[in-house]
Amino acid sequence: MSVAKVSIGPHRVGSGEPLLLIAGPCVLETGDLARRIADQLQEMASRLPLQLVFKASFDKANRTSVHAFRGPGLDEGLAILDQIRRDTGLVVTTDIHESHQAARVAEVCELLQIPAFLARQTDLLLAAAATGRALNVKKGQFMAPADMRNVVDKLRSVDCQRVLLCERGTFFGYGQLVNDMRGLVEMRNLGVPVVFDATHSVQQPGGLGTSTGGNRRMVAPLARAAAAVGIDGLFLETHPHPDQSPSDGPNMVPLDQLEVLLRQVLAIRQTALEHGSELPFPLEN
Repeated sequence: MSVAKVSIGPHRVGSGEPLLLIAGPCVLETGDLARRIADQLQEMASRLPLQLVFKASFDKANRTSVHAFRGPGLDEGLAILDQIRRDTGLVVTTDIHESHQAARVAEVCELLQIPAFLARQTDLLLAAAATGRALNVKKGQFMAPADMRNVVDKLRSVDCQRVLLCERGTFFGYGQLVNDMRGLVEMRNLGVPVVFDATHSVQQPGGLGTSTGGNRRMVAPLARAAAAVGIDGLFLETHPHPDQSPSDGPNMVPLDQLEVLLRQVLAIRQTALEHGSELPFPLEN
């Protein structure tokens, strides 16, 4: 199915457009580290047929433990992202958790991210829409893909048309997520581009007791599968030393291994596009 094309700064996402890559560390640690990761991602992207958005969180407001590192906070975090944006020319994004953050974040970010746990929060969605920025809304782990129609309808009710929907797994009992690739088809059939979050999809929520576990070995198989089904964007968190990251280390891709995975995903996606429709057996409206 052809989907509406969404503009994000200089990028255009949707049918017939290059893959959008949203990548970066889970949480901002220091400005120097964030810049080094951004520079390496930009260098990598220059060799590949894709569009890059740099992502990092200023606050991990939904950490498992009260003692877990949350990030530098709104002011310092936005300053780091703004410096990266100015110095590199990259589009940057981050997630918002409260309605009052939307306008501030939109001053720096061309793309605002709505966390999965908050996908049904109407006031947050409407505040984000009011900024005029493009939105990437993650499907709640507790939601069916068809439920995202209501998210899209809420945003369209205030004339927000620049919407991406992101799949990041579904709860399967305690401490496990699974991926139903049919969801990519169902959400894309809503007429909006879809993004596959390959790293959060391998999380094991609360799996380490006071923190979330994960299985990064499953990132590549899931990303390749999503590319075969049909995606407009890929979300990947990466770090030079994931096991040293204060957040989501077990499911992040080591930065020096990322390009190999991206080349696999791009090759599979291109093959799928060359052999028929963008999605096999597209749904009828």
